[in-house]
Amino acid sequence: MNTHTTLRAEGFSCPSCVNKIEKQVGRLDGVDDVKVHFASSRIEVDHDPTLIGVDDLVAAVGKAGYTAAPSAF
Repeated sequence: MNTHTTLRAEGFSCPSCVNKIEKQVGRLDGVDDVKVHFASSRIEVDHDPTLIGVDDLVAAVGKAGYTAAPSAF
């Protein structure tokens, strides 16, 4: 069963950042969908929590060159 996780990101400077993050996170095993909202700096990820955790998602965003943290909204 998939879960929906929202991350709040920092460091967005242009819309091309969206593609970099979506590509980096989307290639992870267990991730079904990634949507990056440039204007609100939110990253929404649908994933299988038994295959990939929130810390792994945050690390993947970090590999793309940005900082992210789990968000309550």
